[in-house]
Amino acid sequence: MTTTHVLIAGDHFVTPDLVTDALRARIGPVFTARTLTLPWPHVPFGRIAEVDEASGDEDELIAALAGVEVAVTQMGPFTARVLGAADALRLVVVCRGGPVNVNLAAAAQAGVRVRTTPGRNAVAAAEHAVALILATLRQIPDRHAGVRDGAWRSDLYALDEVGSELAGSTVGLVGYGAIGRRVGRILRAFDAEVLVHDPYADPATLDGASPVGLAELLERSAVLSLHARMTPETAGMIGVKELARLPRGAVLVNTARGGLLDYDAVVDALESGQLGGAGFDVFDTEPLPAGSRLRTAPRVVLTPHLAGATRQTAERAAAQAADAVAEYLAERDR
Repeated sequence: MTTTHVLIAGDHFVTPDLVTDALRARIGPVFTARTLTLPWPHVPFGRIAEVDEASGDEDELIAALAGVEVAVTQMGPFTARVLGAADALRLVVVCRGGPVNVNLAAAAQAGVRVRTTPGRNAVAAAEHAVALILATLRQIPDRHAGVRDGAWRSDLYALDEVGSELAGSTVGLVGYGAIGRRVGRILRAFDAEVLVHDPYADPATLDGASPVGLAELLERSAVLSLHARMTPETAGMIGVKELARLPRGAVLVNTARGGLLDYDAVVDALESGQLGGAGFDVFDTEPLPAGSRLRTAPRVVLTPHLAGATRQTAERAAAQAADAVAEYLAERDR
């Protein structure tokens, strides 16, 4: 088998060592690896030239790609300029669900295949979503902060102060892909009734969840959890009118994408009591601006876009990337 020159443009999450080890385990010593460590997450990702959610520098990547046939990355900026300069490149594997940091049109024009690692963070993101639901329903962060500050408030046992249980509650899931399905399974183990709104969901994957229209889902859900992809169709899909359809005191959780939701409308609903609580891992602007109303809104649990951040996610991404490289090599050498 021909020795393959591989660039591993890792970062401080999906590290070069992790990918190198996964490649060795999957394809053996039939490759030479050049490594590059991009600054994410120590330095936030951003837009580089025409691609989004990227990290690093175009010139550094171009230099590292000299003579390279296969590149594995999570955040590398594979712009038209980079792809145009990488004469030997034939495959880019992106260690994430979507290749937002790759100019797909330029890749196709250059004859470069692009593969991703779908579902790599499904377990982590689903567990985080359920954690936010529970933390919001039971107001755990506020109670924790009170005890740490020396308070021991027995008055919180008052009926109008206590939280709610998942068992017997109706939970609406908007979006039922790999993450939404796993959330649904976990919630049913809590004895919750699960409603699903997803026009593209395969009925064979519902596993006891009930498919309904969005209006019915909103009107029946004591908890609403968002798991839809961000598309022109779903942008801003939950706003003032949709929040008003929820039962008063409902809980809202978003671990999908910030653009699905009107956050000003959410704060209004929290302040009015229409929403009983909210848990968010994603926001329309990230990092959350200093002047964001969410910082002072009542009954909110906030995490900094970390739902998928587990060791197993990184390991799974590296293993799936190695599988993609192995499939490419097998086809090339057939």
